Amino acid sequence: MTTHRAVDVSVDAMIEDLRTLVEIESPSRDLHALTASAKAVAAVIESRLGGQAVLVESEAGPHVHWAAGGAPKVLILGHHDTVFPLGTLERRPFMVEDGHAVGPGVFDMLGGLVQAVHGLATLGDRSGVEILVTADEEVGSRSSRALIEERALACGAVLVMEGAADGGALKTGRKGCGTFQVSVTGRASHAGLEPAAGVNALIEAAHQVLDIAALGRPAIGTTVTPTVASAGTLDNVVPAEATLVVDVRVESADEKERIEAAFAALAPHLDGTEIAVQGAVGRPPMPESASAELFAVARQLLPGLEGKAVGGGSDGNFTAALGVPTLDGLGAVGGGAHADHEYLVVADMAERANLVAGLVNTLRNT
Repeated sequence: MTTHRAVDVSVDAMIEDLRTLVEIESPSRDLHALTASAKAVAAVIESRLGGQAVLVESEAGPHVHWAAGGAPKVLILGHHDTVFPLGTLERRPFMVEDGHAVGPGVFDMLGGLVQAVHGLATLGDRSGVEILVTADEEVGSRSSRALIEERALACGAVLVMEGAADGGALKTGRKGCGTFQVSVTGRASHAGLEPAAGVNALIEAAHQVLDIAALGRPAIGTTVTPTVASAGTLDNVVPAEATLVVDVRVESADEKERIEAAFAALAPHLDGTEIAVQGAVGRPPMPESASAELFAVARQLLPGLEGKAVGGGSDGNFTAALGVPTLDGLGAVGGGAHADHEYLVVADMAERANLVAGLVNTLRNT
């Protein structure tokens, strides 16, 4: 294995680039905000690494792609959209205090992007390296998936800059995840004058919730969780429509197929109701076998590093499903993803930047 000597990276410079990205808010689906964010990401990449970062336009906003040139060997993968609505920054501004950087998106996942760029900047030769930063990971990666898969297959190895697991562990496995929407149609009537003339979509939805929840198999990692429900219009009208939203997580391809088939087979309990189902397990599972080779390299570079399989999904699920070696959780050490207490541990930024540099250097030379 070719080793990479840790080179000093400037934590102050990383903090300043992180501030720049955080202070340009980038909620998913806000095309204006995402365009500004993509331009800022491109500017940070170009200023630290040279070359040209190309904005790849899409219906979800611009993705950012940078290539150092030469035969592609390593893809650095991340996203610049966040879950926080515009205005979050005013309530929760970027700051560094007591060793933590805080602000919307510091951990998920702007900190990881900054660390990767600064890590690569320590390498004199960056040939074979590509960076892809997408605009829609938080909302399913529908517009970016084809591009992610194309570049992953071209490069042959993927390093995902999502935040680390608890304690700084890398994410060596991920569940497949998806969202289903179940729509129930009944028939409205006056709840007082003619209740029997109606067909109550809410009662049918209640039956469906129980059927759906019973699909889970937690012992083998399958969770099926109804999360949102809506029904009815007025308190004196038998509801004619109801909608359920369900979160699904699975650890195996077999369970993905079972769950999708079960949703397709949902049948009504009440005469006169109809059921329509949309959705799928859109992110396939990322088995730990997909990360084994790269995790072994990471542990040689940073002895004592831990790995952990987690329930959340990322774009690494797509690349792992293609058979491309994929290692996730290489980004910021911290916590609070998607929450107001989100934070990044500043003291770990340099080590993580150098870990990415070491991995890239090793993969480029194998």
